[in-house]
Order: sequence, then C-alpha cells, then structure tokens
Amino acid sequence: MSSNVVNFAEKLSKFSEHWSPRVVAEMNDYQIKVVKIQGEFVWHDHKDTDEVFLVLKGQMGIEFRDSVVQLAEGEMYVVPKGVEHKPFAESECQVLLIEPSGVINTGEAGGELKAKNDVWV
Repeated sequence: MSSNVVNFAEKLSKFSEHWSPRVVAEMNDYQIKVVKIQGEFVWHDHKDTDEVFLVLKGQMGIEFRDSVVQLAEGEMYVVPKGVEHKPFAESECQVLLIEPSGVINTGEAGGELKAKNDVWV
C-alpha cells in the first residue's frame, strides 16, 4: 500500500489566493479541500449537500440569516444542505472543507468569487 500522507501546512503554502479551494484528497465521492479565506464571501447554499468547515489555523465566522457561528482553530461546523450561509474572516484563516466532488463553492450564486472546480494542490 502506498503512502498518501497529506500535510496541510505544506499544501497551504503552495498557493496564496483567498476563496479558492484546492483538493488534497478524495474519499469515495467526496473531496477534502483546503482553502484560505479572508473578508466576506457571498450568500449561497448547496441544495443537495451538507458542507463541513474545519478551522486549521485562525478564526472565522459563518453568517446565517438569523444567527452567526464563530469558529476558532480546531473547531468544526456542518452547514446543513439547503441552508443559506456566508462565511467570513477578519484575518486570513485556513480551513479544511469536506464536500461531494463537483460542488461549486458559490452554489448557484456564482459571481466573481466562484472558483475553478477540481483544482488539486
């Protein structure tokens, strides 16, 4: 069996763009991605899938229409499918995402923060 060890810090050091998820591994029909975030994202949802946010470094928030969830380093939150949300971070934050292959980062909202899909690092 080959070694498929993924070092998150090493993968994150290979790019600087914010809001541009990079795939680091696949498991069944899911992709594990790392992303750097800073500032505010767009309001969006994922109608067919939950979305996992796990903070590797820094702090972030996820705004909902009626509340805000704050996440610190080492904390995780699962946004249920179909729930509109808007991630944000005052300072750069490094995040691990787990979602099905093919998920578009902005959902159907599109816009200038829509990232290319299936980009590996």
